[in-house]
Amino acid sequence: MARRATQADVARLAQVSQTTVSMVLTGTGAAQRRVSGAVRERVLRAIEETGYAANPVAQRLAGGRTSIIGVYTYEAVFPVVAGDFYHPFLEGVEQAAEDAGVDLLMFTSLASKAGRGLTASGGVGRLRVADGCILVGRHSYPEDLADLLRRDFPFVFIGRRESAAGVVPYAGAGYAAATQEAVDQLIALGHRRIAALIESTEHESMRDRLEGYRTAVSRAGLEAISFEDPDPNSTELIDALEAAGITAAVAAPDLAAPLRRAALEREWSIPGDLSIVRLGDPERPEQIDGIDWTGFLTPRREMGAEALRLLLRQLADSPESLTQDDLQLHLPCIPHQGATVAPPGRSTPARETRSATARKKAQRA
Repeated sequence: MARRATQADVARLAQVSQTTVSMVLTGTGAAQRRVSGAVRERVLRAIEETGYAANPVAQRLAGGRTSIIGVYTYEAVFPVVAGDFYHPFLEGVEQAAEDAGVDLLMFTSLASKAGRGLTASGGVGRLRVADGCILVGRHSYPEDLADLLRRDFPFVFIGRRESAAGVVPYAGAGYAAATQEAVDQLIALGHRRIAALIESTEHESMRDRLEGYRTAVSRAGLEAISFEDPDPNSTELIDALEAAGITAAVAAPDLAAPLRRAALEREWSIPGDLSIVRLGDPERPEQIDGIDWTGFLTPRREMGAEALRLLLRQLADSPESLTQDDLQLHLPCIPHQGATVAPPGRSTPARETRSATARKKAQRA
């Protein structure tokens, strides 16, 4: 019996990604417009040559598995473009899907006026076209997680998520451990006044970073000095760091570059006057620069791949056989020794003098 053609076969023949094949087959509106006419024709020609066909509804009605995994994003656009922060997650999902011989179904049309919440748009039921679903995005909706858990529908979130409704399966990054290690290294260099700049702790990833920071400074007997959702461009923040005698800061990914610019405007040297550790990869394109940041990278491709494998394990095993540790994965972050950290400067008064000079220049301007 001949092997069933898969999306991966079509993708190889058309010389595109499996995600692009799925977009041609299932995308609507803006999603379809992101695929050029030439690429679309190439995909359709490859589908015809391979004989690829998928009828998930018929398979579902027959009570069988479809070998199709859904992918849903809470972001405004589907992350199919290289350079998008979420694109590597999708690459990891795609590679693992190809290795496992399953197809991907991109849910691109479930947004509603109420936002991209699945429950608000009635989309949770539509996910059942697939055997299970991968969810990705910075924001999530508590009601979605509760609804998915209540329906006992197999899913995995890329990134740690919590829900009062039960155990949320996820493939997350070990931000707490990575941040703790970064602070330990600052302490080993001689820093004793270390600040943490964190975005809103409404997000689990930010809470994890803050937890890692607090654990490290507490263990060393140092004072925890943290700023939640600060304006990194403000003179008030630099004033606060200076007043507190801060010599090093660990900063959320999108806060590190603005903090560096603000410090340089104060005529501080980086890392001579202030060491900065960037806690992960920036999400906003405007924060991507050529600076060799000390810090760590988020294992995005690996998280996507592990999310797919975890979902397949849910489908293969009975729910009772999987423990919370089985369902909630923490992948180690990737440390990077860059050029933005050094031992604390010997002359804090010199930094204060440069700061005063910079302030006078700003007032005259």
